This record gives sequence, structure tokens and C-alpha cells, in this order.
Amino acid sequence: MAITIKSIPVLKSKAAANFRNKIAENDARRSSIDFSKQTSVASKILAKAKI
Repeated sequence: MAITIKSIPVLKSKAAANFRNKIAENDARRSSIDFSKQTSVASKILAKAKI
């Protein structure tokens, strides 16, 4: 039984601009998370395991 292939939606004008703005906002927020605590814990675990 074949499954029909759906068409790929294409964003135009205002929707495309809004999508690009959302991408820019998310890229700016990406580096705001501080993982220093997790990396220090991981380093301690690896040092204890002598890897």
C-alpha cells in the first residue's frame, strides 16, 4: 500500500520574515545557558574514573 507524498509547505513574505526573526531570537538565546556546574561535575567523575 503506497503512502501519498505530501507537498512541502513554503513560507512566503510575512510568514517567512516571522520565521527568520524566530530563528534569530533562538540563536541569540542559545548561549545563555550556563553549563559550568555540569562540566565541573563531569570532570570530577572522569578524574575519579581515571579515564
